[in-house]
Amino acid sequence: MYGLLLVMVCCVTACATKKQVAPVVNTKREVLDVMRSANTYFMEKWPDTGKPIYTNRWRPSNIWTRAVYYEGLMALYKIDADQRYYDYAVDWGTKHAWGLRNGTQTRNADDQACGQTYLDLYEIDPKPERLATIKTNIDYVIASGKVDDWTWIDAIQMAMPVFAKLGVLQKDDRYFDYMYKMYAHSKNSEGGGLYNTKDKLWWRDKDFVPPYQEPNGEDCYWSRGNGWVVAALVRVLDLLPDTDPHKTEYLQDYKNLMEGVLATQRTDGFWNVSLHDPTNFGGRETSGTALFAYGMAWGLNNGLLDAKTYRPALDRAWNAMVKESVHPSGFLGYLQGTGKEPKDGQPVSFSSVPDFEDYGLGCFLLAGSAYYVLLDKEGMK
Repeated sequence: MYGLLLVMVCCVTACATKKQVAPVVNTKREVLDVMRSANTYFMEKWPDTGKPIYTNRWRPSNIWTRAVYYEGLMALYKIDADQRYYDYAVDWGTKHAWGLRNGTQTRNADDQACGQTYLDLYEIDPKPERLATIKTNIDYVIASGKVDDWTWIDAIQMAMPVFAKLGVLQKDDRYFDYMYKMYAHSKNSEGGGLYNTKDKLWWRDKDFVPPYQEPNGEDCYWSRGNGWVVAALVRVLDLLPDTDPHKTEYLQDYKNLMEGVLATQRTDGFWNVSLHDPTNFGGRETSGTALFAYGMAWGLNNGLLDAKTYRPALDRAWNAMVKESVHPSGFLGYLQGTGKEPKDGQPVSFSSVPDFEDYGLGCFLLAGSAYYVLLDKEGMK
């Protein structure tokens, strides 16, 4: 059935876009310039890193949306060591006393996401307060013996790299072992298992496991949700020692997921919010596209993906985002707001403003930073 769907995707996306994005040879300078522009727009809009965020209610700025932005900022800092980036991240941690939204006894992965940046900053300058709270919280989770916290696939990205980073920093395999138990529960047990080995994609949570269907009768695979799993696997594989007994499984899951993702790319380089139903709120979407581009660039950098197959897809994705999403101001368009499925955060357009702007930029910076590294390896200027 999905073979027929691929034909439908091609037809729909061809009509939805005036022309296919032409191949463009990017330079490191061009990639860096657009990342700087997008990041400057955000930093100038949010000069106070501790200021709460208001949408339908006030939320503290150490929630997951802002945490994802800082993941991207730290990736940018690695290739563009601007002291302002480091200071901005440290100020964010300091304003929140290096704490989690709901304290040290939260089990919510969304609360733990900030720990990724706290630990990155601890690695740069090992001040104990940068480690203490997130370590106390993860130790609390491990001591509980419960492994069923990650009931939605977004949680895998929010929390899994925290476990991996702690394992490295503390030289303690307990973090790696418990991380795998939680991942395996999401993959194989939650709702009967949230990973579909046939389509090589993930259902967002148990509510979307069949018999749930998209309007066209296909399974519902949400773009950004699958993008979160891509990012989690990339970030964990970057950290795990080769001696970890589950690294091979993570690596195979990553490769399989990239195959599932590649099969659903639009001809213009973007991905739809619904990976198997382009008729369900179809159209360009930046956050999922950025996360998939991040995964492709990282895989190419590490020699894990076939360059002839994945490099053109990566180039199309990056060029499409730069050409169609990035405003002259640095604002990112075509960004779906928060939610859990295609219908949420709509409408998505060039000028639509999502309820949170931060996580989309984080995804874009992760993609651009990995793409920059690839261009650097190729000797681009």
